[in-house]
Amino acid sequence: MEKRLRWGILATGWIAELFVTDLLASGLDVVAVGSRSVEKAKAFAERFKIPNAHGSYEELVTDPDVDIIYVATPHPQHVDAALLALNSGKHVLVEKPFTLNANEARKIVDRAREKKLVVLEAMWTRFLPHMTRIHDIIEAGTLGDLRSVSAEHRQFLPTDPNHRLNALELGGGALLDLGIYPISFAFDILGTPVTVSATARFKETGVDAEIATLMRHEGGAISTTVSALDCAGPNVACIYGSKARIEIASTWYVPTSFEVLDYENNVLEKFEKPVHSRGMQFQALEMERLVRTGAESELMRPDETVAIMETLDTVRQQIGLVYPGENASTSA
Repeated sequence: MEKRLRWGILATGWIAELFVTDLLASGLDVVAVGSRSVEKAKAFAERFKIPNAHGSYEELVTDPDVDIIYVATPHPQHVDAALLALNSGKHVLVEKPFTLNANEARKIVDRAREKKLVVLEAMWTRFLPHMTRIHDIIEAGTLGDLRSVSAEHRQFLPTDPNHRLNALELGGGALLDLGIYPISFAFDILGTPVTVSATARFKETGVDAEIATLMRHEGGAISTTVSALDCAGPNVACIYGSKARIEIASTWYVPTSFEVLDYENNVLEKFEKPVHSRGMQFQALEMERLVRTGAESELMRPDETVAIMETLDTVRQQIGLVYPGENASTSA
C-alpha cells in the first residue's frame, strides 16, 4: 500500500482555507497547521479538525509528522517561508505568485535541487481538467499552427488603501495577484516570450490598478493580457490557431467549459466536466505524485516558474514599479 503523504499548512488566511477545504474533500491528509499566532493556529485546526496546531512556522516545518508544506503567506514572505521548510527537509508547494521577483524564485528552486526536494508553484489553474483537455487538443493539431492567445483577469477588489492589495510594501497591485494568471497562461500555451511590452495605470497608493502586456513568443505567436483590480470583467480567454480556436468560458482560470470552433464557426468540441469544488486539489495530487516519483512537474516546471518571475520583473521595470525594500540586486 502506498504511504499516505501528510500536509502541513503554513499560514491561516483565506487561500489556506480554500486549499484545505478541497484537500479534505478529496481525502488527502492535512495533519498540521502553523501560524505566528498560536490562537489562530488552534482556531484553524479546530475548524478543519487538523490534529496539530503550531504557534510558529519553525515549529510547523520541524514537525516530524509533516511531509509537505503548503506556503500560504502573503507573497513577500514566500521566499523566507519556503527556504525555512526546505532547510527542514520538507517538500514545498508555494502559493502563486511564487515570489516577489526572479532572484527570490531562483533561491527557492536552487535550494530544493540542492536538498533533492520537490518544489512546485501553486498555479492551480494549470492542473484543472479543462486545461488538461486543451493541451490534448493542441497537441493533436486540431488548432493547426498557434497564432495568438488573449486572456484577461479583472476583478473589483477592496478599495481600502490599507488593504494588502493596495499596499505597495506588501507587493499589492494587479500584476502579482491577478496578472500572474493570464501571463502564466500565455507561457503555458505559447512558451517563454522573446519580447515583452507592458503598460499600466496606477492607484494613489502606488500600486498598479491595471496592467496590460503584449508579448511575442518563439515562432511569432503573440499573446495579449489585461488585468485590473478596480473594474470587473467577463474573464474569458481565447487560443487562436491557423485552423480553429478555443474559446474558454467565464471564468477561464477556474473549472469551466470551453468550445473548439473552426473558422466557419462550426463547433468541433464542447467541453463540460463539472468539478464540485474550487479545484485546488488537482495541484495537491500533482504535488503528491512528484514527491512519490522524485520528478519535476511537466505541467509547472520550476525553471518555468523562474522564467515567469523574470518576465514579471521585466514588466515592472517597464512600468516603473518597485516594491519598498527591493534593490537592484534583488530584482535583477
